[in-house]
Formats: sequence, structure tokens, C-alpha cells
Amino acid sequence: MTGPVVKCNVANCAYWTAGNRCSADEILVEIDAHATKDYDVEASGELSADALHKDKAENTAETCCHTFKPKESK
Repeated sequence: MTGPVVKCNVANCAYWTAGNRCSADEILVEIDAHATKDYDVEASGELSADALHKDKAENTAETCCHTFKPKESK
């Protein structure tokens, strides 16, 4: 069984691939109120911490992705 296709327009993310697809093994999306929370994402793409709280967003503009990791400069 494969997971869902996750589209992302942040081309400078290490997990961004052709077709605006996210290639991360795990993805953490938070509400904006927690945007400054620092979740560790290991080099393998695995989240080392889980969000142990549950929040609600009224719309997509109130959410943000914590999986982002900038691509390394070549």
C-alpha cells in the first residue's frame, strides 16, 4: 500500500521532487500558532519527536509544514 501523494510548492526543500511532490517518509503539519515550535527532523527524513497535542484549524491558511528542510547548496 502506498501513501498519499503530497504536493509542495517549496522547491528549495530537500524533499521536493519533480512534479512538486514531497518525498519525505513522514510529514508533520501544524497550526500556525505552533509555527515556531522546533521539531527535529533527522537526515533520514524521520521525525524524532511527535506532536503530542491535538489542535484544530478553521482553514488551510492556519496550517504550516514542519517537515521542510532546505536543500544543501552545491
